Amino acid sequence: MERKQKNILWFSEIGITDVPLVGGKNASLGEMYSKLTQKGIRVPNGFAITASAYWSFLKFAKLEDKMKKELKGLDISNMKELSRVGKSIRNYILNSHFPKSLEQEIIVEYKKLSELAKTKNISVAVRSSATAEDLPDASFAGQQETYLNVKGEADLLLAVKKCISSLFTDRAISYRETKGFEHMAVALSVTVQEMVRSDVGASGVMFTLDTESGFKGVVLINAAYGLGEYVVKGRVTPDQFYVFKEGVKQGKKAIISKILGSKEVKLVYGKTVGTKQANVKHVDRNKFAVTPDEVIQLSKWGVMIEEHYGKSQDIEWAKDGITGKLYIVQARPETVKARSSHSVIERYELKKKGKLLLRGTAVGQKIGAGKARVIENPKQMKSFKKGEILVTRITDPDWEPIMRIASAIITEQGGKTSHAAIVSRELGVPCIVGASGARKMLKTGKPITVSCAEGDEGFVYSGVLPFEVKKTEIKDVAKTKTKIMMNVGDPDNAFALSFLPNDGIGLAREEFIFSNFIRIHPLALINYDKLKDKKAKKIIADMTHGYKKKSDYCVDKLAEGIARIAVASYKNDVIVRLSDFKTNEYATLIGGKEFEPKEENPMIGWRGASRYYSKEYKAGFKLECEALKKVRNEWGLTNVIVMVPFCRTPEEGEQVIKTMEEFGLKRGENGLQVYVMCEIPSNVILAEEFAKIFDGFSIGSNDLTQLTLGVDRDSALVAHIYNEKNKAVTTLIRDVIRVAHKHKRKVGICGQAPSDYPEFAEMLVREGIDSISLNPDTVISTRERIAYVEKTLGKKGRKTSLKFLSLVAVFGILGASLISLGAGCTKTTIEKTMPTVQKNELSPAQLRLKILENQKQALTQSLKINTFANFEMKYPATWQVEEWTGGVTLRNLATGEYVSIFKQLVSPPVKEVSSSTTVSGIPVLIYSDTPSITSSMMYLMAEIPYQDEIIQFDTNALGLGIEMMETMKFNKPEVGLPDKTTSHWDVRERKVCVQMITYARQNKDSDCQMFSTPCEVPDNWQVCDRGTIN
Repeated sequence: MERKQKNILWFSEIGITDVPLVGGKNASLGEMYSKLTQKGIRVPNGFAITASAYWSFLKFAKLEDKMKKELKGLDISNMKELSRVGKSIRNYILNSHFPKSLEQEIIVEYKKLSELAKTKNISVAVRSSATAEDLPDASFAGQQETYLNVKGEADLLLAVKKCISSLFTDRAISYRETKGFEHMAVALSVTVQEMVRSDVGASGVMFTLDTESGFKGVVLINAAYGLGEYVVKGRVTPDQFYVFKEGVKQGKKAIISKILGSKEVKLVYGKTVGTKQANVKHVDRNKFAVTPDEVIQLSKWGVMIEEHYGKSQDIEWAKDGITGKLYIVQARPETVKARSSHSVIERYELKKKGKLLLRGTAVGQKIGAGKARVIENPKQMKSFKKGEILVTRITDPDWEPIMRIASAIITEQGGKTSHAAIVSRELGVPCIVGASGARKMLKTGKPITVSCAEGDEGFVYSGVLPFEVKKTEIKDVAKTKTKIMMNVGDPDNAFALSFLPNDGIGLAREEFIFSNFIRIHPLALINYDKLKDKKAKKIIADMTHGYKKKSDYCVDKLAEGIARIAVASYKNDVIVRLSDFKTNEYATLIGGKEFEPKEENPMIGWRGASRYYSKEYKAGFKLECEALKKVRNEWGLTNVIVMVPFCRTPEEGEQVIKTMEEFGLKRGENGLQVYVMCEIPSNVILAEEFAKIFDGFSIGSNDLTQLTLGVDRDSALVAHIYNEKNKAVTTLIRDVIRVAHKHKRKVGICGQAPSDYPEFAEMLVREGIDSISLNPDTVISTRERIAYVEKTLGKKGRKTSLKFLSLVAVFGILGASLISLGAGCTKTTIEKTMPTVQKNELSPAQLRLKILENQKQALTQSLKINTFANFEMKYPATWQVEEWTGGVTLRNLATGEYVSIFKQLVSPPVKEVSSSTTVSGIPVLIYSDTPSITSSMMYLMAEIPYQDEIIQFDTNALGLGIEMMETMKFNKPEVGLPDKTTSHWDVRERKVCVQMITYARQNKDSDCQMFSTPCEVPDNWQVCDRGTIN
C-alpha cells in the first residue's frame, strides 16, 4: 500500500512535509519526534489517523453529498442558519459508522501504544489536526475539539468520531469561510498521543516571541496546574514568564520577568475516564507552578524548536507530576505577528483619560470604545450588536462569530495565551483578560473605552474617550553617522518601540520604574520592621507578599524593568541613568516621608550623585547596584551602561565609582562602562577631570540650560529666557564635545532640542557629537533631518554649513525662519553660498511669496486614498505621508507644517466661517483660527461634505494648504451635497447616524450631554451650538 493511502502513520514515520496526509499538528509532532528527541526534547509517542482515513469514512458513510448540500449558499453572518447547518453535519458524522477495517486498525495501533508504555489501555489525548491547520497565513488552532484522558477501545473510537465531527462546528465553518478555504478541500487527521500526567503536575503555552509586539528577543511562557486545556481556553489566569533568548544561549538564567497568576482551579483526570475541575490549594496558588530551572529548560527547547523550523513558534508543554519530567505536546507556527512586516508602526494614544473602572492584562496595543454588552453564556450571543464591547467571564471558540464584530473584548479570566487573547490578536481587536469583577462593574449599555495602548496593563475607562492612531512608515529610513537613540522610561513599551529605526537607548530612566512598578521607598523596604507609619507598613506587606527579604522586592522589580528595556535593544548600548528623584519626589513613594528631609529648593538639593555615597541613603543605593549586577552578570545584558546624574564635582564622581565598586559594580569589569550626565556648568568647566573618571558624557540640555542661565524652567515669569539655543548654553555644549573627543570619550545628548530646532541639530552634527537621544515619536523625523544635515555638511564643508539656515529658508523648508518672517517686523537678509558670495535683500512679504511659489511648484506627488474617503490630491514630494484609522496626515518634516484630512469626530474649536471654495464641485466652508503663540502661521480648517458626513481638512501650511485642498478630486463627487453648503452643525441637526460626537440638551436651560453619534440624540432634544460648549 502506498504511504499516502495508509490510514495510520506513527510519529516516527511523519515529517513536516506531510501536512496533506496528517495535518499541521501531526506533521509537527512527527517532525519533532523524529528529529528533536535525539537532541533532548521530550515528545510523547503516538500515531496519526490520516486524511486518507477521513475520506474513506466519508465515502463509506455516503456523507459528502449531504454535507455539500447543507453548505451550499450558507451565509455565515446568519448565526441561526450557521448553527443549524453545523449541527446537522455533525449529527450526520456522529450517527455514521466507521468501516470495520478502519476500526480494527485503530484498535490494533492503540494496543501497540499501550504495550510500548507497558500499560494496559493507556490514557491518551485525542486531538484534531486539519490539513489546512497552522499554515503561516492561517491558524486553525482551537477550531476543533480535543479529548483528554481517553481510555479503552470503545471510548477511543467515539473520541475519534467526535474529533472528526468538530471539523464542522459553527466556529470552524465560519473560520474557513473567512480565510477562504473550501470546506470539502480540508480534511481532518486525528492525533492519538500518550498522555502526560500533568493533571498532577503543570502545563501551559510557550511563544518564542512577545505576543503583543512581535518582538523576537524573548520567550513568553504561561504556566498553571493541571491539564493544559484550562490555560489554552483561558479558564485560569496563569503564571507568566519572559526569558531573554540570547541570555539562555549564553547559559544564563535570564528570566527577566515573572508574574504570579491566580491559578484558582485546575483540570484533572476524572475517576475513570475524562476530566473534571478541581480547586487549587491556597498554598499552591501563592507559588509558581514551575521552578526557575524548568522555565529555563522550556526556553531552551523553545529556541531549539524555533531554530529547527526557522520561524516563531506557538508551543504547548506539560510537566508530568509523577516523574517530574517536561514534555512538548504540540508546536505550530505563530500566525498573527508572523504576518506583520513592521514596515509601519501603528500607535494608539488616548487624548484624555476618564474615570478608571477596571484594569487587567492588555492584549494588543489598540484602543476600542463603545457600549458594553455583558454576555453570560452562548445563548445570549444573538443579542450582541456590531461595535459593542463584549464583556464576559471567558470565551471559547463558540464565541468567535461575535468576537469578530466587537469593538473590544473584556474577560474576567485568562492570560496572554488564552483563547480570548489569541483570537482577539488575530482579529486586531483590543482585549483585556483577567479583569476580575468586570461583569458586575460594567452594565449592558454603558459607554466605555478599552485601552491596551498603555503597556502590559489594560484599562477600562468610563465614557467614549477621544483617541488618535498614529502610523509611521519605517521603510527606506535614512542612515546617519550620528547615532539616533531613544529615551525610554516605561519598560512595558520597550518591545514595541524596538521596531523604530534606532541605534540604542540613550536614556533609560529608573524613576519611572520606581514610581510605577516598585512604588515603595528603598529605605522603607530595608527598614520595614522599624516603620512608624502603620498604613504604609500594611501596604508594603501586601505588595511584597512572598518575599522573605523585603528589599529583594525592589531589586527584582528594578532589575526586571531595566532588563526589558535592555533586551529590547540588546544589540546596541542601553544607557541606564541611576535614580534621579529629588527629595520631594522620593517622599511620595510609599514609606518615603520617614526618610526624606524637606528642602526649600529640591532642584539643586540632595539629589543624584550626592545621595549614593551618603550614609543616609547608601543602603538604598546598594539595591540599585544589586539590580544592575543581576541584569548584567546574571542575565547577560552587558550592553547596559550605567550613568551617574547630577554629579557636581570630580571628587563626588570618584566617591560614586568607589561606592559602586563596594557593591559589586566595578568599572571595566565584564565590560562595565560608567557615564556621567553633563547637566551642570561644572561638568563642562572641569570636563578634563571628569573625562579621567568616566567613560562618556550625556548632555542633559534641560538642566544645563536652567543652571547656566539661572532660570527656573517651571516659572512662567522667566520662561521666555529659557532657551537651549542661547549662546552661553551652546558654547558649553561645544566645549564639552571637544574635550570628550580629546580624551576619546563618547558624548551624546538626551533632549528634544535637536528635534525642535533644526539649527541646534546642525550645530551638534557639525561639532561631531556621537549620539542624539530623543523621544520615540520624533526618532524618524529627526533621523531624516540629521541625514540631510550630514549630507549638506559632507558636500559643502564648514563654510557652507554656517549659512545653512538661510539657504533652506529660501526653498521653504525651515520653519524657524517663517516665525520671524510672519511677524512682519524686520527686514531680513538672505545669504546664499555660491562660488562668489552674493547678498540679496528681500522684504518679508517678498520672501513669503517666493517661498509659496517654490512650494506650489513642488506639488508634484499624487496621493490616493480609498479608506475613510475616496479621493486623490497633489502634495510636495518632500513631505511625509502618515495614514491612520479614519484619516491621513502629510508633514513637512523640516518646517513643522502639516495637512490633516480626516473623518470628523468632534466639533472643532473654530471662529466664524471666513471664506469658501469648491472641491470636486462641492461647496466647502473654510474656517480660520487664531495664530499660534510660537508661530505666525494661521491655522485653517475646511469642511467637505461627503456621504452625509463631514471630512475635515486641517492645516497650518499657509496658502499652500488651500492650494493642496483645491487639487483634491473625489472619485465620486456626486456623493457630496453640491446643492448646498453643509457644515458639521447641519449633520448634527439632521441627526445622521455617523461616528461624530454630538452635544445636545433637552431644553435651553438644561446642561449639554455627550452622545457618540447624532442619531442617539432623542427626537425632542436640541443640538447644542458652539456657544454652549467649551
